[in-house]
Amino acid sequence: MNANLLSKIMIGFFAVCLAGTAGLAYYWREFGQAPAQPIEFSHQIHAGNLALACEHCHRYAATAAKPGIPEVKVCMECHENAATDRPEIVRLTRYWTDRQPIHWTKVHVVPWHVNFTHKRHLKAGLQCTQCHGEVKAEARVRRVRSLMMGWCVDCHRSRNASIDCWVCHH
Repeated sequence: MNANLLSKIMIGFFAVCLAGTAGLAYYWREFGQAPAQPIEFSHQIHAGNLALACEHCHRYAATAAKPGIPEVKVCMECHENAATDRPEIVRLTRYWTDRQPIHWTKVHVVPWHVNFTHKRHLKAGLQCTQCHGEVKAEARVRRVRSLMMGWCVDCHRSRNASIDCWVCHH
């Protein structure tokens, strides 16, 4: 093998390793932390005090692969009239009037190669709290479960669900 080709292969391998490490750093960064969001949204108030169901804002959880991040119009269903003088609601209203989406920071992140669907898990009878914890008690959401393969496999085994690799990895 010529030296030029070998150096290109080594550089390519190094780049893949570096990208993989950066991906894992992003994945682990959020575990146990409560990242700041563009709007300080309190699940404690909305899901806790007001008892809004998860599906009120995450409307696609039971019907699609992804739960759906709430659009600004969902927030404005109430906040067109409720608490309009509060600073965070003023910021929210600015997103609405400017017709801009809110770019929420993902908290519950699974690796790119995992094909996880909320729909399948809800259909199997899992409650949101089993993976997301007691979100209704949190002012700022944090990831409370590792969401790593071992944790998922343990859950599958405890429920006699398939542990065939192709169930989650496509």
